[in-house]
Amino acid sequence: MTIKVALAGAGAFGIKHLDAIRLIDGVEVVSLVSRELDKTKAVADKYRIGHVTTDLADSLALKEVDAVILCTPTQMHAAQAIACLKAGKHVQVEIPLADALADAEAVVALQKLTGLVAMCGHTRRFNPSHQYVHRRITAGEFNVLQMDVQTYFFRRTNMNALGQPRSWTDHLLWHHAAHTVDLFAWQCGSEIVQANAIQGPMHPVLGIAMDMSIQIKAASGAICTLSLSFNNEGPLGTFFRYIGDSATYIARYDDLFDGKEEKIDVSKVAVSMNGIELQDREFFAAIRENREPNASVEQVLPCYRVLHALEAQLAGG
Repeated sequence: MTIKVALAGAGAFGIKHLDAIRLIDGVEVVSLVSRELDKTKAVADKYRIGHVTTDLADSLALKEVDAVILCTPTQMHAAQAIACLKAGKHVQVEIPLADALADAEAVVALQKLTGLVAMCGHTRRFNPSHQYVHRRITAGEFNVLQMDVQTYFFRRTNMNALGQPRSWTDHLLWHHAAHTVDLFAWQCGSEIVQANAIQGPMHPVLGIAMDMSIQIKAASGAICTLSLSFNNEGPLGTFFRYIGDSATYIARYDDLFDGKEEKIDVSKVAVSMNGIELQDREFFAAIRENREPNASVEQVLPCYRVLHALEAQLAGG
C-alpha cells in the first residue's frame, strides 16, 4: 500500500522533506499546501505533486490523504496538528510541537483519543551521529556525564535558511533549545530535574532575545550547558560535545568526531546519512506497523514542560 501524504509548508524545510520522501519507497506526496500559490505551484511542478492549495483544510478533505507533514510556522503547529488528527490523518509536525505547553498537551491528549500516529520532528534523535552515541549508551559502553552544546546562527533580520524573508519569527527557546533539551534527556535516559536560563537583550523589531544560555541537569546526574545566539558571525548550526565515562564525542549534524577531532565512520549506522530522511522513514514505518514512533508527541512532551518552566523563569527575571 502506498502511503499518500499532504505536505504543508513549501519553504526551506518542506523542500528537505520532499527530497527525503523521494528516496523512500511506497510513499507519495499528493498534495502541497503553502501560503503563496504561485511559489507553491512551482515547487509542486518540480516534485510532480498534483494537488496545490493555500488552505490545509483543502488537503485534509482529500480522502486519499493518509498522513500530513507540517513544515509551517511554529505558531501554527499545534492547531494544525489537532486539525489533522480530527480529520483522521496521521501527522508529523516539525519541531517545535508548540510554543506553549498547554497547546502541546492538547495535541498529546487528542493523539491518545484517536490512536493515530503523531510525531514531532526532533531530528537529533535520528542523525547518524547521535544514533551512534545512543547505541553505545544502550549497549552499556558509554554514559553521558556532560554535554556542551552551541546553537549559533547569524539572523539579525527575519530570514529563513534560503535567505528569503520569513512570515513568522523564529525563537531560540521554543525552537532551537527544544532540540537539545529533548536530545539530552533521551541520551541520558532520565528526566530533567533542574533547569536554569538567562537571556540577553530583546531585539527591538523582532521582539525576541537574540542570545541565551541554558543549564539543565538530568536525574542521572549528567549536566548540559547550552549556548544559543542569532548574532554569531561564524560557523552556523549546532555543535554537540558529549563528555562521558569512556569517551568524548563531537557531533555536527550527521557527522561525528572523537575528542581529538578524528572522524568516526557513521555511514553504517542507518540506511541513510540524512537525518531528515531517517526521521521520515520512522514516521511511515510507524504508520505501516501501527506502533508508536520514536519522537512521538507523547515522548517529547517532557521537553516542552522544561521549556515552559524556563520561559516562566525568564519572564520573572
